[in-house]
Amino acid sequence: MQPVSAKTRFFILVSLVGISGFSQGMLLPLIAVILEQANVSSTINGLHATGLYIGVLLASPFMERPLQKFGFKPVILTGGALVFTSLFFFTLWESLWFWFMLRMAIGIGDHILHFATQTWITTTSHENNRGRDIAFYGMSFGIGFTLGPLMTRFLSIHPGLPFIISALLSMAVWSLMFLLRNEFPEQDQELDTTTKGSFIRFWEALKIAWVAFLLPLTYGFLEATLHGNFPVYGMRIGHSVDMLSIIIPCFAAGSLISQIPLGTLSDKVGRKPILLYVLFLGAISFLFASIFETSAFSLIILFTLSGMFVGSLFSLGISYMADLLPKRLLPAGNILCGISFSVGSITGPLLGGLFIEFFPMFSFFHIITVTLIIVFTAVLIKKPTKKPLAERG
Repeated sequence: MQPVSAKTRFFILVSLVGISGFSQGMLLPLIAVILEQANVSSTINGLHATGLYIGVLLASPFMERPLQKFGFKPVILTGGALVFTSLFFFTLWESLWFWFMLRMAIGIGDHILHFATQTWITTTSHENNRGRDIAFYGMSFGIGFTLGPLMTRFLSIHPGLPFIISALLSMAVWSLMFLLRNEFPEQDQELDTTTKGSFIRFWEALKIAWVAFLLPLTYGFLEATLHGNFPVYGMRIGHSVDMLSIIIPCFAAGSLISQIPLGTLSDKVGRKPILLYVLFLGAISFLFASIFETSAFSLIILFTLSGMFVGSLFSLGISYMADLLPKRLLPAGNILCGISFSVGSITGPLLGGLFIEFFPMFSFFHIITVTLIIVFTAVLIKKPTKKPLAERG
């Protein structure tokens, strides 16, 4: 097979991530609407949505060994196939538990795909361009995640149509992987490929780059609370559903505006200074949101600004992790980024809901402001870690 260029490979990997974001962005509102129309309780509806993230957590400890043994291409093909096959299966039988299992399968498939693509990109990107490359990765997922909810409009034509369209699109992009030649992550002859060995590397990666994993965790927390809790809080303080549907996407829109500039700038001036600026300005934005929360216009502006500041925490976190870890720990680091995001996504709505229920005298935005200040402090106190000279670049 004639090898494709590094740019073509990067385009294919980023396209895969984009279609993965599209399927995830579609599933959340689509299944919520279908279950609501079937008179399923809001509590069960919310718990059902955690299936995807549970799948991520279940798969995480067992993914490093297949990547070392089989290489990037077979692992990505397996993850992608699991996703589009599960999407097709949604059309076969409408059952709460069957759909929950399919959501878990998609979580596993998506995490396999993300883990392998992230590791391929982080191990092949030059240090001088790493932030920009990961920013394209994050932006692609964000665009897909933003466009995915549009598929709910096809429900009026046929309930299975959104799943079929998403599955076909996923399969079309997945087929591009056959153009690539297989590659392997950096091999270590003494590498322990057992599950126990993976957990040892997880611990090593945590000791070195713990602060970097706080960033995808925080992003998952933000995304889940803003989409899952703020609509409830927003209606309680007087905003209409139609207005909330305008306010909430502004966070994602802001992140798309700044993703590439922030990634490129972090390559030039350093990851830590950029992270400190965006975390501080994000905290200020949400503090102002707590002051002007009854003004829809103010929230539109502040959600956009906060998205521009902290909407890139996931991609910046991956770049920061790759800066801190030696190459042999990058697969473990990428797995931990996925785990961190999932933990944030699961705990965010839970903590946000408890905050709204038990602290009605405080603004919902206070919990976000405090979270960002805590992570800002963690980044500030983190001492620099130097890689061996041979691994720089």
